[in-house]
Parts: sequence; structure tokens; C-alpha cells
Amino acid sequence: MKDGGARGQIGQFTSPAAKQRFLEAYERAMALWPRPYDRFDVETTFGTTRVYRYGAAKAEPIVLLHGHGANASTWYPQITALGREHPVYAIDTIDDPGGSEQRAPVTGSADAAAWLDQVLAGLGLRQVHLVGLSYGGWLTLNQGIYGPDRLSTLTLLDPGGLGKVPPRFMLTMALGALGMAAPRRWRPALARLLANHALVERPEIMRPVMIGARAFRPNRRPARAFGDEELRRVTVPVQVILGERSTLVRPRHALARAGEFLPVAHAEIVPGAGHAVPLERPVLANARILAFAKDPAVSGAED
Repeated sequence: MKDGGARGQIGQFTSPAAKQRFLEAYERAMALWPRPYDRFDVETTFGTTRVYRYGAAKAEPIVLLHGHGANASTWYPQITALGREHPVYAIDTIDDPGGSEQRAPVTGSADAAAWLDQVLAGLGLRQVHLVGLSYGGWLTLNQGIYGPDRLSTLTLLDPGGLGKVPPRFMLTMALGALGMAAPRRWRPALARLLANHALVERPEIMRPVMIGARAFRPNRRPARAFGDEELRRVTVPVQVILGERSTLVRPRHALARAGEFLPVAHAEIVPGAGHAVPLERPVLANARILAFAKDPAVSGAED
């Protein structure tokens, strides 16, 4: 069964030249990561998955899943802080433009969970703190439902899956892409107006994302909302952090739904933040991720 959130076909670049431009831009984006880091290519039944690891701590690993169309480089504000206390793994989603090479389609929730479980197994990870932003949040929540055996906690950063993706999200994405062509001096005002942090993000980070948006196909359908009974299957502690100005979720609705159906340990709406919470509020996001990994006792949702 195919469901929203899967491309349904093998993701690939439209030409070798486009792929080469992307890879060169991606290398420049990864230069923002602290050194040294390790790079792994993990074999799965869906293809080869690129993973980066930073930090030598002996605590349970933190595993990061990026948003739609992005890659591991976008976690650069998190890596040093998290890596002081935990080994940190950032995964390039198998069907997004990145270092991964897909060979078989991911057709829905069961496939997505099987892929990620194979990656974690290939890395030798038995228990992890799984953290996801946006589509990565959907994958994180999906793993809690369909592949929870290796999970200690889930941190959902403005995630998909708690409600239907609203038309305004697609509209602001399109307007943001147009805004990237505006003079740089105009972009901060446009970013505030549209609640779109991409307009003021570092160009090294945005260049591979923009190349991928133009030259990686097929497009992914919006991630579906999980049903009530699916959410009730999650048993590990969950942390939910939402942007007050998010265009992906209705924050109070998502917070209420999480509190009703998930084992929520901590939840909050970040004042003034848009969708890209870990990029817009890195100090807050890092502190919440580390605190939750240290003490995930369930206390309930709040705003």
C-alpha cells in the first residue's frame, strides 16, 4: 500500500550534471560540521544509506532525521552541542537528494520503518534517541508506530503526521522559492512575513536544497496524518516541540492531539518560531533534546 509521505518511486537526479552540481554543493555545506566526523554507507534492501557520526561520548546515541528535500548538513547547529554528551548520527533519507543511493521504492509506512530499522541495525545501534524535523518528524513518529524496537525516546520537531498538511504550507514553500530570487537585503523582511527561515539561512546550506528542488524527481506527496489507533501504538516517551508560526501544523491542534494519543513527556510551542525550529532556535532545541535524553519521564503536554 502506498501512502502519503512516500515518493512511491526511486528518487533520482534528472541528469548526471545536476547530480554533480548537487554533490559539490553538499560537500561545501558539510564543511559547516565540526571535525572530525565519520561517514558511513549502510546497505539496506532499499539502497545504500549515507550516515554521518560525530562525538565520542559513551551515552545512548542521538539519531537525527532531516526534513523533506534536505540532508544531514542542515543539522550543523546541533552537532557540536549534542556531540559533547552523546554520539550523534545524522542520516540522509534514502529517497531524498543527499549521499544515499536508492535502489528500491519506499512505498509506505511499513517500508519506511523497515528501511530505518535496517540502517540502525547496520550501524550496530540497539537503543537510540530518535529526533526528526518536519518530514523527518513524520519518519520518527512512523518508527515509533511501526518499528519501535530500537527506540528509547522520540523527539518531534514541528513534525508531519499529527494533522493533514495544510495548503498554506505548500503556498509558503512556493513563495519562499520565489523569495530566494529576491535581493538579499529584502530577504529578512520576507522571512518574517512568510515565517520561512530558508530565506535567511546560510547560502551553503540552501544551495544543495535548491538544486535538489529543481533537479530531483519524483516529487513526494505530502505526508499523511496518522490515525488515532496508530498513534496509540507508540509506547516510548515522546517530546513535541512546535513553532508558534509554523505553516506545517496548527500548533495548538497538534499539541492537543499529541497529548491525547501519545505518551508525551514534554511538549511546547516556541513563541515566534516558524517551521524550522532547530535552525531558528538552536540553543533551545539542543537543550530540549539533551534534557529529554537524560530524563524522559512522562509529565504531559503544555504550552
